[in-house]
Amino acid sequence: MADTERFRVLLEEERARKLALLPALRADIASANAARQNSNVDDEHDPEGATIAFELSQASALLDQSRSGLAQVEAALERIAAGTFGICAVCGQEIAEGRLEARPWTPFCILHASGKA
Repeated sequence: MADTERFRVLLEEERARKLALLPALRADIASANAARQNSNVDDEHDPEGATIAFELSQASALLDQSRSGLAQVEAALERIAAGTFGICAVCGQEIAEGRLEARPWTPFCILHASGKA
């Protein structure tokens, strides 16, 4: 069985990192939006327009990814509280310690990680 206290600490550290990143990503999005609004940008014809659109798209994707990662971390912390951490959500078998080391937020054993099994 996994050392849930050690993983709880790792997950809480990861949650803190993700929570700290969210405001910076929101600021990047706000900055890109402001740059877009404060200029006469025609993304198709203005060389700066493509850059602003790319930056906005990239920051938005990173924000979505961070939110998703945060949700996974919080779900793992809930599994610790419920006593189900380290148990595969599909087959009910223990998740290998090495897999939890690599991805402590995972709810799946290696066999069910791809969703194809």
